[in-house]
Amino acid sequence: MEYELLAPVGDFRNLRAAVVSGADAVYFGLRGFNMRDSAKNFSLRDLGRIRKICGKVKMYLTLNVVVYDEELKRVEAILRKVKGKVDAVICWDLAVIGLCFKLKIPFHVSTQASVSNVLAAKFYKKLGATRIVLARELSLKQVARIAKVIDVECFCHGAMCVAVSGRCFMSQHVCGLSANRGKCAQLCRRSWKVLDERGNELVLENSRVMSAKDLCTLPFIEKMKKAGVMSFKIEGRNRGPEYVSAVVGEYRKALDGWPETRDEKEGIRKGLENLRKVYHRGVSSGFYLGMPTADDFSFSEHGDQEEKKEFVGKIYKFWKKVGVCSVLMNAGKLRVGDEVYLISDSVGVRRSRVLSIELDGKRVEMAKKGDDVGVDFGEKVGVGCEVYVIRKK
Repeated sequence: MEYELLAPVGDFRNLRAAVVSGADAVYFGLRGFNMRDSAKNFSLRDLGRIRKICGKVKMYLTLNVVVYDEELKRVEAILRKVKGKVDAVICWDLAVIGLCFKLKIPFHVSTQASVSNVLAAKFYKKLGATRIVLARELSLKQVARIAKVIDVECFCHGAMCVAVSGRCFMSQHVCGLSANRGKCAQLCRRSWKVLDERGNELVLENSRVMSAKDLCTLPFIEKMKKAGVMSFKIEGRNRGPEYVSAVVGEYRKALDGWPETRDEKEGIRKGLENLRKVYHRGVSSGFYLGMPTADDFSFSEHGDQEEKKEFVGKIYKFWKKVGVCSVLMNAGKLRVGDEVYLISDSVGVRRSRVLSIELDGKRVEMAKKGDDVGVDFGEKVGVGCEVYVIRKK
C-alpha cells in the first residue's frame, strides 16, 4: 500500500519547505474561504506558480468553511477556475459538495463534517467523495472500520482542538469570530479562572483548562498504517517553514521505514528529538490509543519547543567567486559558529551555520544591528533570504 504524506501550506515558504522535505501532497486555502483565515494563504493567480513548484506533488484546495447564499456564486466561480488545476477540493458544506459533483471536480470530505461512523462514510461516498478526513475524536479501531469503506485521511501531527471537530462555537459566541469561518480566536489556549456562583475561585494545578497538547503519532505510526490510514495529514498552516520542514522530514522517514537506520526504535527516538526543537505544546496520542486524560492538556503559554528563531538580517548579495553573502544586520547579534535558518519564498528554509564574518575587510567574531557584513555559510545562498539565529529556548 502506498501511503501519502500531506503537508500544510500557508505561503510559498511553507510550500517550498514541504516539497523539499518529501511531502507527497500539500493542502492550502484561498483568501476568505478556508479554515485558516489568519494564514497568508493564496490567490487564484498563484495556482500556476504553486503547480510549478509542486511538480508531481499533489495539490488539494481547502474550501471547508460554512458558506452562505450570497457567497455561492463566488464559490462556484472559484471552483470553475480551479477545475483541472488542483487534484481535489477539501470541503464539507453540502452546497460545495453539490457544486463539485456538478462540475466533476474530485472532492474529499473535510474533518469539519465530523465523520465518525461507517454509515456516514457510505453516505458521503454515494455523494461522490473519494476520501474522508476523519474526525479527530476516533480510536484506531474506529478508524479501521471506516477505512474498509473508503480511503481515509487522518491527522498525524499538530494542534488539536479541545472541541469535537467542526463543532466549536466559543470564538463566535465571545468574540463574534467564527471558528467555522476560519477566524478562531483561540480562546481555548488562554489561562482561565474557575469561579462558583458566589465568586469563590477554584484552585487549579493548570489554569489552561482547555488547551490540548499537540498530536504526535510518530511512536505508533505502524499502528496507524495497520488501521488502514492512507493519507497522513500534518496540521500547521499557520506555523513557520522550519516547523513544516522538520515535521514533514521526520514523518517522511517514518512512512519510508526509517531508511537511514532501518531501526524503528532508533528512528522514533531521533525523530522525537528533532520534533522537540520546533514549536509544540507538549505531545499527546489524541484519541487514537484511548480517551485523553488530564495529562493531555498543556501548561504552556508560548510552547515547549527547545529552540526559537530570532531575525537578525537579510542577504542582499551573493559573491560567487568567494562564496560569501552580504548581510545587512537589522536586529540582534550574529556570531561565528551560530546555527541559523535561511528563509525565503524561493528556497523555503535551510538550516546552516556561520563559518566566518567579515566587517570592513577584517575578520570579526560578531556582527550587530546596523552592520553590513560578509558572511560565509558554507553554501550558495539566494539573495533575499532572511537570516534567523537559532537559540536554545
